[in-house]
Amino acid sequence: MTNAALVLEDGRVFRGEAYGALGASLGEVVFSTGMTGYQETLTDPSYHRQIVVQTAPQIGNTGWNDEDDESGRIWVAGYVVRDPSRVPSNWRSRRGLDEELARQGVVGVAGIDTRMLTRHLRERGAMRAGVFSGDELGADAEMVERVRTAPGMRGADLAGDVTTAEPYVVEAIGERRFTVAALDLGIKSNTPRMMAARGIEVHVLPLTSTIDDITALDPDGVFLSNGPGDPATQEHAVGLTRAVLERRTPLFGICFGNQILGRALGRETYKMRYGHRGINIPVIDVTTGKVAITSQNHGFALEGEPGQEFGSDFGRVQLSHFCPNDGTVEGVRALDVPAFSVQYHPEAAAGPHDAAPLFDEFVTMMSEGR
Repeated sequence: MTNAALVLEDGRVFRGEAYGALGASLGEVVFSTGMTGYQETLTDPSYHRQIVVQTAPQIGNTGWNDEDDESGRIWVAGYVVRDPSRVPSNWRSRRGLDEELARQGVVGVAGIDTRMLTRHLRERGAMRAGVFSGDELGADAEMVERVRTAPGMRGADLAGDVTTAEPYVVEAIGERRFTVAALDLGIKSNTPRMMAARGIEVHVLPLTSTIDDITALDPDGVFLSNGPGDPATQEHAVGLTRAVLERRTPLFGICFGNQILGRALGRETYKMRYGHRGINIPVIDVTTGKVAITSQNHGFALEGEPGQEFGSDFGRVQLSHFCPNDGTVEGVRALDVPAFSVQYHPEAAAGPHDAAPLFDEFVTMMSEGR
C-alpha cells in the first residue's frame, strides 16, 4: 500500500492510500453528492482544475466503459473516495476505475473519511487543496505551502482550456428540422445528442468564435454550454451573447451558459461557499411552481432574488428558477427577446431526466422564431 494525503489550504491533512496515478495535483477541492455517474463526473469539463470528493461511500463498482465519457478525457485535477470497489461488476465494464485513473495520470486518494471531509467543506467552503502520494509526499508544512501558492478559482479563466480547437457538427437524427450554433465553453457529449434526437443539426463552435462565424451558419438558435471557471472572466462570451440577443436569435443556455446570459443581461455573479454538485438537487420554476430534481455542477451563481424582474438593454427579464435548499438563482428568462437559461444540466449525464423537456421548449422557441 502506498500512502497518500489530501492537504487543504486551511492546514487540515487527511491521510489515506494512493488511488490511481502517483504524484501531486493541485486544485480546488469540492464534493459531489451523486450516488452514481462517476464516469460522467470525471469526464465533465466543468470539473477542470477541481479535486472531486465523492460523498457516496463506495466508488468504482461498475468499473469503466468506453461509452459513457462526456468528453475525450478525464478533467478533474484529483479524486478522493472512501471505499474503492475491489472488483468492478458490470457487463459494460472494460477495466477498473483505478486503472483508468492511472492511465490518464489522475492522482487520487482512497480510505479518507469523506463524511468528515464533506462536513468540513460545508462549514469552511470549497478551498485550494492538493493530493500527494508516493515520492511527492512531504512534511505537512511543506505540502500546505505548496497548496497555498496555487491559484484559486475566483478569477480563473478556464473555458479556453476545454473548448474545442475546431468546429464540428453533430448531425440530426432523422429529418433535420433546425440548425443550432453551440458555443463550446466545456460542452458535454450528451448535450448535442439530446438536441440531435429532436431533429437539430448542432454546430459546436470554439469559444473564440465571432458573431460573423455564428451568422454564417444562419442558425435557428444559439446554445451556450456548461463550462469551468469564473464567469466574470468571460468578456468575449458575454459580448457574443449580447450580439445574439441584439439579433433576436433564439438562445438557450445551461450551467455556465446561464451565468453568461445573466451577465449579458446586466446581472453580477458571485462565488458560492461550496456550490451545488450532484444529481439530486431540487429546483422550483417560479411561474408554474413545479419542482424538478436536477443534475448540477457549479460553484458560481447569479445575484438576485427568485422571481425578481428587472430591466435590461434587451427589455424585461425574470429570474425564473431557484433552489429551495438555499434560495440560489437557477434560471433566467428574457421576456422581450427569445432567450432563457438554467443553472442545471438538462442533458442529465448522469442524473435525473426531469429537466429534459427544456430542449423541447428550445425547439418551440425556434419554431416560433421562423
